[in-house]
Amino acid sequence: MFNGARILVAPLDWGLGHAARCVPIIQRLLDHDATPILGADGGPLGLLGMEFPQLEHVRIPGMDVRYSKSSSQLWSMAQQFPAMVRSVQAERAAFDRLRHQLRLDAVISDQRFGIRSAELPSVIITHQVFPFTPLVQAALRKVNLHHIARFDRCWVMDEPKAPGLAGELSHGRSLPANARYIGTVSRMASPKATVKKRYGVAAVISGPEPQRTLLEQLLIDQLRSMEGEHLLVLGQPNSAREARIGNLTIRSHLSGLELTKALLASDLIVSRSGYTTLMDLAAIGRSALIVPTPGQAEQEYLAELHARTGRFMVQHQDKLDVSAAMARSTALVAPPLAPHTPLLEQALKDLVGLLR
Repeated sequence: MFNGARILVAPLDWGLGHAARCVPIIQRLLDHDATPILGADGGPLGLLGMEFPQLEHVRIPGMDVRYSKSSSQLWSMAQQFPAMVRSVQAERAAFDRLRHQLRLDAVISDQRFGIRSAELPSVIITHQVFPFTPLVQAALRKVNLHHIARFDRCWVMDEPKAPGLAGELSHGRSLPANARYIGTVSRMASPKATVKKRYGVAAVISGPEPQRTLLEQLLIDQLRSMEGEHLLVLGQPNSAREARIGNLTIRSHLSGLELTKALLASDLIVSRSGYTTLMDLAAIGRSALIVPTPGQAEQEYLAELHARTGRFMVQHQDKLDVSAAMARSTALVAPPLAPHTPLLEQALKDLVGLLR
């Protein structure tokens, strides 16, 4: 379908979620005879390199965002906002230099607004068409829609029918004219055979520091002494850490297939309420205990939304009690498996049309 077209895929580097959800898109590009080039840095490049070691890659530096240790990220984000603006400008300049060198035919950017060109078919992936923020939300949404409009297409990772999985983040009264829903997308899939239980708890964490490490420490303290075998995956693909503490096995990172098997082999899954994680859980038909990053408005909204829908159990980080959640885990009702839709295939065919 793509006749070898060279397409850069560049995910945002705030945690691993944006890179992980690009995996099935890269795979579909390969299936349709495209030549994907990976554009990332740090952990996201490590994850994509592990999944696709045969693919060409280029480093496109992002910004090392830091969260506050407190329950509010407002001041921390305000302090880093000028650096965020400079980061978008820097990635735009880097992309302008690279696109000729890489001989690109198109670009797919996951939430990186600087990775686009008026001379190439340019796609932005997002689920945050209408983002949440503690202050000046209307202004932020206006700016966000302005940036989205600069791309040829906006691929919205959700189902068209509200509330979908992202609720108000992806559904609104005035969807951009260039927007196309592509359904929920995950590198995970429910296996045909039953998976034998191996763990009581399988916990998966990632995201900006220091909140990632704070949750890691809480989980180690609680899981090391809980009855049964437990697993903690740290979301650090560039690390080789592997440890055993009490009843707890700690792994720095697992491939998509390994992680799928580990989650399905557990009685209780513990994770952040990041959107990619929610798509992965929907793909394998599992519920979980989700713990929103303190002060992260999007994750707090998604946790609140799905506490109401009943899909997931929610605890806040300062009140984390995995033992109590474990006692309730048998009452958790697995959400229905994410429906298979042709929406992504339709979007890919549309991209072929833009290339022509």
